[in-house]
Amino acid sequence: MILTAIAVIFILGYLAIALEHPLGVNKSASALFLGTLLWILWFNSSSDPEIPKDQLFEAFGDLAQILFFLMGAMTIVAIIDANEGFSVITSRIKTNNAKVLLWIIAWISFFLSSVLDNLTTTIVMMTLTRKLVSDAKSRLYMAGIIVIAANAGGSWSPIGDVTTTMLWIGGQISALGIVKDLFLPSVMSLLVPVVVFTFFMSGKITHPSSPPSEDAPTSFEKDLLFIVGIGGLLMVPVIKTLFHVPPYIAMLFVLGILWTVVELLGHKHHGSIPNRLNVLSVMKDVDTPSVLFFAGILLAVGVLGATGQLEALAKILENSLGDVRIITMMIGFLSAVVDNVPLVAATMHMYELSHFPTDHLMWEFIAYCAGTGGSMLIIGSAAGVAAMGIDRNLSFGWYLRKITPLALLGYLAGAGLYLLMNVKGNWSMVGG
Repeated sequence: MILTAIAVIFILGYLAIALEHPLGVNKSASALFLGTLLWILWFNSSSDPEIPKDQLFEAFGDLAQILFFLMGAMTIVAIIDANEGFSVITSRIKTNNAKVLLWIIAWISFFLSSVLDNLTTTIVMMTLTRKLVSDAKSRLYMAGIIVIAANAGGSWSPIGDVTTTMLWIGGQISALGIVKDLFLPSVMSLLVPVVVFTFFMSGKITHPSSPPSEDAPTSFEKDLLFIVGIGGLLMVPVIKTLFHVPPYIAMLFVLGILWTVVELLGHKHHGSIPNRLNVLSVMKDVDTPSVLFFAGILLAVGVLGATGQLEALAKILENSLGDVRIITMMIGFLSAVVDNVPLVAATMHMYELSHFPTDHLMWEFIAYCAGTGGSMLIIGSAAGVAAMGIDRNLSFGWYLRKITPLALLGYLAGAGLYLLMNVKGNWSMVGG
Protein backbone atom coordinates (compact mmCIF):
# COMPACT_ATOMS: atom_id res chain seq x y z
CA MET A 1 0.00 0.00 0.00
CA ILE A 2 2.78 2.43 0.92
CA LEU A 3 4.60 1.71 -2.35
CA THR A 4 1.48 2.62 -4.32
CA ALA A 5 1.08 5.81 -2.30
CA ILE A 6 4.71 6.78 -2.95
CA ALA A 7 4.30 6.16 -6.69
CA VAL A 8 1.07 8.19 -6.88
CA ILE A 9 2.53 11.08 -4.87
CA PHE A 10 5.62 11.06 -7.09
CA ILE A 11 3.45 11.34 -10.22
CA LEU A 12 1.33 14.11 -8.70
CA GLY A 13 4.44 15.96 -7.57
CA TYR A 14 5.92 15.62 -11.00
CA LEU A 15 2.78 17.05 -12.57
CA ALA A 16 3.07 20.02 -10.22
CA ILE A 17 6.63 20.56 -11.44
CA ALA A 18 5.62 20.29 -15.11
CA LEU A 19 2.67 22.65 -14.56
CA GLU A 20 4.75 25.20 -12.66
CA HIS A 21 3.43 28.22 -14.57
CA PRO A 22 -0.31 27.36 -14.62
CA LEU A 23 -0.24 26.49 -10.90
CA GLY A 24 1.84 29.51 -9.98
CA VAL A 25 4.08 27.42 -7.69
CA ASN A 26 7.83 27.47 -8.25
CA LYS A 27 9.12 24.06 -9.37
CA SER A 28 11.86 24.18 -6.73
CA ALA A 29 9.23 24.38 -3.99
CA SER A 30 7.31 21.46 -5.50
CA ALA A 31 10.47 19.38 -5.87
CA LEU A 32 11.64 19.98 -2.30
CA PHE A 33 8.19 19.21 -0.90
CA LEU A 34 7.97 16.06 -3.01
CA GLY A 35 11.43 14.73 -2.17
CA THR A 36 11.18 15.31 1.58
CA LEU A 37 7.57 14.09 1.84
CA LEU A 38 8.45 10.78 0.18
CA TRP A 39 11.33 10.18 2.58
CA ILE A 40 9.07 11.02 5.54
CA LEU A 41 6.54 8.44 4.31
CA TRP A 42 9.23 5.83 3.76
CA PHE A 43 10.76 6.39 7.21
CA ASN A 44 7.38 6.06 8.94
CA SER A 45 6.36 2.93 7.03
CA SER A 46 9.54 0.95 7.62
CA SER A 47 9.60 -1.58 10.43
CA ASP A 48 13.29 -0.91 10.96
CA PRO A 49 14.15 2.84 10.88
CA GLU A 50 17.84 2.04 10.36
CA ILE A 51 17.13 0.73 6.84
CA PRO A 52 15.77 3.98 5.34
CA LYS A 53 18.34 5.89 7.41
CA ASP A 54 21.19 4.04 5.70
CA GLN A 55 19.49 4.40 2.30
CA LEU A 56 19.07 8.16 2.80
CA PHE A 57 22.70 8.51 3.86
CA GLU A 58 23.82 6.78 0.68
CA ALA A 59 21.47 8.84 -1.51
CA PHE A 60 22.55 12.08 0.16
CA GLY A 61 26.20 11.28 -0.50
CA ASP A 62 25.56 11.12 -4.24
CA LEU A 63 23.34 14.19 -4.04
CA ALA A 64 25.96 16.25 -2.20
CA GLN A 65 28.59 15.56 -4.86
CA ILE A 66 26.35 16.89 -7.62
CA LEU A 67 25.14 19.93 -5.66
CA PHE A 68 28.65 21.05 -4.66
CA PHE A 69 29.79 20.61 -8.25
CA LEU A 70 26.89 22.71 -9.53
CA MET A 71 27.30 25.42 -6.91
CA GLY A 72 31.00 25.70 -7.68
CA ALA A 73 30.43 25.92 -11.43
CA MET A 74 27.60 28.44 -11.12
CA THR A 75 29.67 30.67 -8.81
CA ILE A 76 32.59 30.66 -11.24
CA VAL A 77 30.32 31.66 -14.11
CA ALA A 78 28.65 34.36 -12.00
CA ILE A 79 32.05 35.90 -11.20
CA ILE A 80 33.06 35.97 -14.87
CA ASP A 81 29.71 37.41 -15.92
CA ALA A 82 29.69 40.09 -13.20
CA ASN A 83 33.03 41.34 -14.47
CA GLU A 84 31.95 41.28 -18.13
CA GLY A 85 34.42 38.52 -18.92
CA PHE A 86 32.19 37.12 -21.64
CA SER A 87 32.67 40.35 -23.60
CA VAL A 88 35.89 38.68 -24.75
CA ILE A 89 33.55 36.72 -27.02
CA THR A 90 30.75 39.18 -27.66
CA SER A 91 33.00 42.09 -28.64
CA ARG A 92 34.28 40.05 -31.56
CA ILE A 93 30.85 39.61 -33.16
CA LYS A 94 30.75 42.41 -35.72
CA THR A 95 28.38 41.11 -38.40
CA ASN A 96 24.84 42.41 -38.95
CA ASN A 97 23.91 39.73 -41.50
CA ALA A 98 21.01 37.71 -40.03
CA LYS A 99 22.07 34.34 -41.48
CA VAL A 100 25.71 34.72 -40.48
CA LEU A 101 24.76 35.87 -36.99
CA LEU A 102 22.47 32.85 -36.62
CA TRP A 103 25.33 30.47 -37.38
CA ILE A 104 27.72 32.33 -35.08
CA ILE A 105 25.30 32.31 -32.15
CA ALA A 106 24.43 28.64 -32.74
CA TRP A 107 28.00 27.39 -32.67
CA ILE A 108 29.16 29.69 -29.87
CA SER A 109 26.25 28.32 -27.80
CA PHE A 110 27.17 24.77 -28.77
CA PHE A 111 30.81 24.98 -27.71
CA LEU A 112 30.23 27.30 -24.77
CA SER A 113 27.68 24.86 -23.37
CA SER A 114 30.25 22.08 -23.42
CA VAL A 115 32.54 24.14 -21.20
CA LEU A 116 29.95 25.69 -18.92
CA ASP A 117 26.49 24.11 -18.86
CA ASN A 118 23.35 24.46 -20.96
CA LEU A 119 21.48 26.58 -18.42
CA THR A 120 24.26 29.12 -17.92
CA THR A 121 25.03 29.19 -21.64
CA THR A 122 21.40 29.94 -22.45
CA ILE A 123 21.31 32.81 -19.97
CA VAL A 124 24.55 34.28 -21.34
CA MET A 125 23.59 33.85 -25.01
CA MET A 126 20.04 35.13 -24.55
CA THR A 127 21.50 38.22 -22.87
CA LEU A 128 23.97 38.55 -25.72
CA THR A 129 21.21 38.27 -28.33
CA ARG A 130 19.26 41.08 -26.70
CA LYS A 131 22.36 43.26 -27.09
CA LEU A 132 22.87 42.26 -30.73
CA VAL A 133 19.34 42.01 -32.15
CA SER A 134 16.62 44.66 -32.01
CA ASP A 135 13.90 42.81 -33.94
CA ALA A 136 11.66 40.74 -31.62
CA LYS A 137 10.82 38.10 -34.27
CA SER A 138 14.47 37.49 -35.10
CA ARG A 139 15.26 37.17 -31.41
CA LEU A 140 12.64 34.42 -31.09
CA TYR A 141 14.31 32.33 -33.78
CA MET A 142 17.67 33.03 -32.18
CA ALA A 143 16.25 31.88 -28.84
CA GLY A 144 15.05 28.64 -30.40
CA ILE A 145 18.45 27.84 -31.85
CA ILE A 146 20.17 28.78 -28.59
CA VAL A 147 18.06 26.21 -26.69
CA ILE A 148 18.81 23.48 -29.24
CA ALA A 149 22.50 24.38 -29.39
CA ALA A 150 22.94 24.59 -25.61
CA ASN A 151 21.34 21.18 -25.07
CA ALA A 152 23.31 19.62 -27.95
CA GLY A 153 26.57 21.10 -26.70
CA GLY A 154 25.96 19.90 -23.18
CA SER A 155 25.30 16.30 -24.18
CA TRP A 156 28.86 15.51 -25.35
CA SER A 157 30.71 17.09 -22.42
CA PRO A 158 31.01 15.72 -18.86
CA ILE A 159 30.45 19.24 -17.47
CA GLY A 160 28.01 20.54 -20.11
CA ASP A 161 24.76 19.23 -18.67
CA VAL A 162 23.58 18.14 -15.23
CA THR A 163 22.70 14.69 -16.58
CA THR A 164 26.11 14.06 -18.15
CA THR A 165 27.69 15.30 -14.92
CA MET A 166 25.56 12.83 -12.98
CA LEU A 167 26.63 10.00 -15.29
CA TRP A 168 30.27 11.07 -15.08
CA ILE A 169 30.29 11.34 -11.29
CA GLY A 170 28.43 8.02 -11.05
CA GLY A 171 31.07 6.27 -13.16
CA GLN A 172 28.72 5.42 -16.05
CA ILE A 173 30.76 7.46 -18.55
CA SER A 174 34.31 8.78 -18.76
CA ALA A 175 35.25 12.30 -19.84
CA LEU A 176 37.26 11.13 -22.85
CA GLY A 177 34.71 8.52 -23.88
CA ILE A 178 31.72 10.88 -23.94
CA VAL A 179 33.61 13.54 -25.91
CA LYS A 180 34.98 11.06 -28.44
CA ASP A 181 31.76 9.16 -29.10
CA LEU A 182 29.04 11.83 -28.82
CA PHE A 183 30.65 14.84 -30.47
CA LEU A 184 29.55 14.04 -34.04
CA PRO A 185 25.98 12.98 -33.14
CA SER A 186 25.62 16.17 -31.10
CA VAL A 187 26.91 18.26 -34.02
CA MET A 188 24.36 16.56 -36.27
CA SER A 189 21.50 17.28 -33.86
CA LEU A 190 22.31 21.01 -34.18
CA LEU A 191 23.40 21.11 -37.82
CA VAL A 192 20.05 19.93 -39.18
CA PRO A 193 17.96 22.62 -37.40
CA VAL A 194 20.51 25.36 -38.19
CA VAL A 195 20.42 24.59 -41.91
CA VAL A 196 16.62 24.76 -41.91
CA PHE A 197 16.63 27.84 -39.65
CA THR A 198 18.75 29.66 -42.21
CA PHE A 199 15.79 29.87 -44.59
CA PHE A 200 13.76 31.74 -41.96
CA MET A 201 16.41 34.40 -41.42
CA SER A 202 17.05 37.16 -43.94
CA GLY A 203 18.17 40.77 -44.22
CA LYS A 204 20.24 42.81 -41.80
CA ILE A 205 20.22 42.88 -38.02
CA THR A 206 20.19 46.20 -36.20
CA HIS A 207 22.14 46.40 -32.96
CA PRO A 208 20.46 48.18 -30.04
CA SER A 209 22.53 50.79 -28.26
CA SER A 210 23.37 50.41 -24.58
CA PRO A 211 24.58 53.07 -22.12
CA PRO A 212 27.99 52.57 -20.48
CA SER A 213 27.86 51.01 -17.02
CA GLU A 214 29.28 52.62 -13.90
CA ASP A 215 32.53 51.29 -12.47
CA ALA A 216 33.14 49.07 -15.52
CA PRO A 217 35.98 46.56 -15.20
CA THR A 218 39.24 47.23 -17.01
CA SER A 219 40.25 45.18 -20.04
CA PHE A 220 42.89 43.51 -17.90
CA GLU A 221 40.29 42.42 -15.31
CA LYS A 222 37.91 41.13 -17.98
CA ASP A 223 40.57 39.10 -19.76
CA LEU A 224 42.19 37.77 -16.59
CA LEU A 225 38.96 36.53 -14.99
CA PHE A 226 37.76 35.04 -18.28
CA ILE A 227 41.03 33.13 -18.76
CA VAL A 228 41.25 31.93 -15.14
CA GLY A 229 37.54 31.02 -14.95
CA ILE A 230 37.07 29.32 -18.29
CA GLY A 231 40.55 27.80 -18.19
CA GLY A 232 39.78 26.41 -14.76
CA LEU A 233 36.52 24.87 -15.93
CA LEU A 234 38.38 23.22 -18.79
CA MET A 235 40.88 21.82 -16.30
CA VAL A 236 38.24 20.14 -14.10
CA PRO A 237 38.18 16.85 -16.09
CA VAL A 238 41.99 16.93 -16.29
CA ILE A 239 42.41 17.41 -12.52
CA LYS A 240 39.88 14.65 -11.86
CA THR A 241 41.75 12.23 -14.14
CA LEU A 242 45.31 13.09 -13.09
CA PHE A 243 44.77 13.19 -9.33
CA HIS A 244 41.90 10.66 -9.07
CA VAL A 245 39.69 13.03 -7.05
CA PRO A 246 35.90 13.43 -7.39
CA PRO A 247 34.83 16.11 -9.92
CA TYR A 248 33.37 18.34 -7.23
CA ILE A 249 36.77 18.53 -5.50
CA ALA A 250 38.34 19.68 -8.78
CA MET A 251 35.55 22.24 -9.27
CA LEU A 252 35.89 23.67 -5.77
CA PHE A 253 39.67 23.80 -6.25
CA VAL A 254 39.19 25.93 -9.38
CA LEU A 255 36.70 28.15 -7.54
CA GLY A 256 39.25 28.65 -4.75
CA ILE A 257 41.84 29.81 -7.28
CA LEU A 258 39.43 32.20 -9.03
CA TRP A 259 38.17 33.56 -5.71
CA THR A 260 41.76 34.30 -4.63
CA VAL A 261 42.43 36.13 -7.92
CA VAL A 262 39.28 38.23 -7.43
CA GLU A 263 40.31 39.11 -3.86
CA LEU A 264 43.74 40.25 -5.07
CA LEU A 265 42.15 42.39 -7.78
CA GLY A 266 39.90 43.95 -5.15
CA HIS A 267 42.92 45.11 -3.14
CA LYS A 268 43.90 47.39 -6.03
CA HIS A 269 40.82 49.52 -5.33
CA HIS A 270 42.10 50.52 -1.87
CA GLY A 271 39.01 50.10 0.31
CA SER A 272 36.36 51.00 -2.26
CA ILE A 273 35.86 47.51 -3.64
CA PRO A 274 33.11 47.30 -6.32
CA ASN A 275 30.42 44.65 -5.91
CA ARG A 276 31.66 42.81 -9.01
CA LEU A 277 34.91 42.06 -7.13
CA ASN A 278 33.10 41.07 -3.96
CA VAL A 279 32.51 37.34 -4.35
CA LEU A 280 30.01 37.25 -1.48
CA SER A 281 27.96 39.87 -3.30
CA VAL A 282 28.26 38.05 -6.64
CA MET A 283 27.11 34.79 -5.05
CA LYS A 284 23.70 36.38 -4.47
CA ASP A 285 23.16 36.07 -8.23
CA VAL A 286 23.81 32.31 -8.22
CA ASP A 287 20.65 30.44 -9.21
CA THR A 288 19.99 28.84 -5.82
CA PRO A 289 16.40 27.76 -6.70
CA SER A 290 17.81 25.56 -9.49
CA VAL A 291 20.20 23.91 -7.03
CA LEU A 292 17.33 23.25 -4.63
CA PHE A 293 15.22 21.91 -7.49
CA PHE A 294 17.86 19.32 -8.32
CA ALA A 295 18.13 18.44 -4.64
CA GLY A 296 14.40 17.82 -4.35
CA ILE A 297 14.22 15.79 -7.55
CA LEU A 298 17.17 13.58 -6.65
CA LEU A 299 15.78 13.01 -3.16
CA ALA A 300 12.44 11.93 -4.68
CA VAL A 301 14.10 9.57 -7.14
CA GLY A 302 16.22 8.21 -4.31
CA VAL A 303 13.05 7.01 -2.55
CA LEU A 304 11.93 5.19 -5.70
CA GLY A 305 15.31 3.49 -5.79
CA ALA A 306 15.24 2.65 -2.09
CA THR A 307 11.78 1.08 -2.35
CA GLY A 308 12.74 -1.03 -5.39
CA GLN A 309 10.24 0.62 -7.74
CA LEU A 310 12.90 1.67 -10.24
CA GLU A 311 14.16 -1.88 -10.44
CA ALA A 312 10.59 -3.04 -11.10
CA LEU A 313 10.25 -0.43 -13.86
CA ALA A 314 13.46 -1.68 -15.43
CA LYS A 315 12.05 -5.20 -15.57
CA ILE A 316 8.80 -3.94 -17.15
CA LEU A 317 10.73 -2.07 -19.83
CA GLU A 318 12.99 -5.04 -20.43
CA ASN A 319 10.06 -7.44 -20.76
CA SER A 320 7.92 -5.16 -22.95
CA LEU A 321 10.60 -3.56 -25.15
CA GLY A 322 13.76 -5.52 -24.57
CA ASP A 323 16.06 -3.49 -26.82
CA VAL A 324 17.93 -0.84 -24.79
CA ARG A 325 18.15 1.33 -27.90
CA ILE A 326 14.36 1.66 -28.03
CA ILE A 327 14.18 2.20 -24.28
CA THR A 328 16.79 4.96 -24.49
CA MET A 329 15.03 6.65 -27.41
CA MET A 330 11.88 6.69 -25.27
CA ILE A 331 13.81 8.39 -22.48
CA GLY A 332 14.72 11.10 -24.98
CA PHE A 333 11.09 11.69 -25.92
CA LEU A 334 10.06 11.67 -22.25
CA SER A 335 12.70 14.29 -21.47
CA ALA A 336 10.82 16.68 -23.77
CA VAL A 337 7.81 16.45 -21.45
CA VAL A 338 9.49 16.17 -18.06
CA ASP A 339 12.88 17.21 -16.72
CA ASN A 340 15.73 14.96 -17.80
CA VAL A 341 17.38 14.97 -14.37
CA PRO A 342 14.98 12.48 -12.72
CA LEU A 343 14.84 10.39 -15.89
CA VAL A 344 18.60 9.89 -15.94
CA ALA A 345 18.71 9.47 -12.15
CA ALA A 346 16.08 6.74 -12.46
CA THR A 347 18.02 5.02 -15.23
CA MET A 348 21.18 5.06 -13.13
CA HIS A 349 19.26 3.28 -10.38
CA MET A 350 17.66 0.82 -12.79
CA TYR A 351 20.82 -0.56 -14.37
CA GLU A 352 23.93 -1.69 -12.51
CA LEU A 353 27.48 -0.94 -13.65
CA SER A 354 28.16 -4.65 -13.39
CA HIS A 355 25.66 -5.16 -16.24
CA PHE A 356 26.44 -2.02 -18.24
CA PRO A 357 30.03 -0.95 -17.37
CA THR A 358 31.60 2.48 -17.83
CA ASP A 359 31.33 3.85 -21.40
CA HIS A 360 28.91 1.14 -22.45
CA LEU A 361 26.96 2.16 -25.56
CA MET A 362 23.75 2.40 -23.54
CA TRP A 363 25.13 4.99 -21.12
CA GLU A 364 26.48 7.13 -23.95
CA PHE A 365 23.20 6.92 -25.84
CA ILE A 366 21.31 7.90 -22.68
CA ALA A 367 23.55 10.96 -22.34
CA TYR A 368 22.73 11.97 -25.93
CA CYS A 369 18.99 11.24 -25.84
CA ALA A 370 18.31 12.79 -22.45
CA GLY A 371 20.42 15.84 -23.28
CA THR A 372 19.07 16.66 -26.74
CA GLY A 373 15.53 15.26 -26.35
CA GLY A 374 14.62 18.09 -24.00
CA SER A 375 14.87 20.56 -26.89
CA MET A 376 11.67 19.24 -28.45
CA LEU A 377 9.51 21.25 -26.02
CA ILE A 378 10.31 24.56 -24.35
CA ILE A 379 9.60 23.07 -20.91
CA GLY A 380 11.71 19.99 -21.60
CA SER A 381 15.01 21.42 -20.41
CA ALA A 382 16.46 23.96 -18.01
CA ALA A 383 17.75 25.82 -21.08
CA GLY A 384 14.25 26.14 -22.51
CA VAL A 385 12.71 27.28 -19.24
CA ALA A 386 15.45 29.88 -18.83
CA ALA A 387 14.95 31.17 -22.37
CA MET A 388 11.20 31.46 -21.82
CA GLY A 389 11.79 33.37 -18.62
CA ILE A 390 14.18 35.85 -20.24
CA ASP A 391 12.11 36.52 -23.37
CA ARG A 392 8.42 36.89 -22.47
CA ASN A 393 7.50 36.67 -26.17
CA LEU A 394 8.78 33.10 -26.29
CA SER A 395 5.63 31.08 -25.55
CA PHE A 396 4.99 27.35 -25.36
CA GLY A 397 2.69 27.49 -28.39
CA TRP A 398 5.10 29.44 -30.62
CA TYR A 399 7.96 27.09 -29.76
CA LEU A 400 5.74 24.06 -30.44
CA ARG A 401 4.84 25.35 -33.92
CA LYS A 402 8.15 26.80 -35.04
CA ILE A 403 10.92 25.00 -33.16
CA THR A 404 9.65 21.56 -32.10
CA PRO A 405 9.59 20.02 -35.63
CA LEU A 406 13.17 21.12 -36.29
CA ALA A 407 14.38 19.99 -32.85
CA LEU A 408 12.76 16.61 -33.52
CA LEU A 409 14.56 16.31 -36.87
CA GLY A 410 17.85 17.14 -35.20
CA TYR A 411 17.25 14.66 -32.38
CA LEU A 412 16.47 11.83 -34.81
CA ALA A 413 19.39 12.73 -37.09
CA GLY A 414 21.89 12.65 -34.22
CA ALA A 415 20.44 9.45 -32.78
CA GLY A 416 20.53 7.84 -36.22
CA LEU A 417 24.17 8.80 -36.66
CA TYR A 418 25.14 7.36 -33.27
CA LEU A 419 23.34 4.10 -34.01
CA LEU A 420 25.01 3.95 -37.43
CA MET A 421 28.44 4.57 -35.88
CA ASN A 422 27.82 1.66 -33.49
CA VAL A 423 25.80 -0.65 -35.71
CA LYS A 424 28.22 -3.49 -34.95
CA GLY A 425 28.67 -2.58 -31.30
CA ASN A 426 27.61 -4.70 -28.35
CA TRP A 427 24.36 -3.30 -26.94
CA SER A 428 23.69 -6.25 -24.63
CA MET A 429 24.40 -6.23 -20.92
CA VAL A 430 27.63 -7.84 -19.81
CA GLY A 431 26.96 -11.41 -18.85
CA GLY A 432 23.37 -11.08 -20.10
